[in-house]
Amino acid sequence: MSEVLDNLYKVIAGRKGADPSESYTAKLFSKGPEKITQKVGEEAVETVIAALVKDKDAVVAESADLLYHLMVLWADKGVEPNEVWAELAKREGISGIAEKESRSKG
Repeated sequence: MSEVLDNLYKVIAGRKGADPSESYTAKLFSKGPEKITQKVGEEAVETVIAALVKDKDAVVAESADLLYHLMVLWADKGVEPNEVWAELAKREGISGIAEKESRSKG
């Protein structure tokens, strides 16, 4: 699965600096981090709404939109997917409560 996400990220990152009239992703990059973060927030809310109305197909579609926009944000900020995967791997096998406590101590 991470291969699909890694490939998507490569496409997204490759659109940085591309012609905004030819690519939605390039248009997002051209509008800057404020627009990108706005879209991440919108897609997150739409995912939550789909979940609340218990529409599985909509949750799937909105989740895909959210992941896409999150990856645009990563590319904008210079975050590589392997950095996120490594962070998730560090947390594997740790209770969510313990992990959250460790962040508040640091």
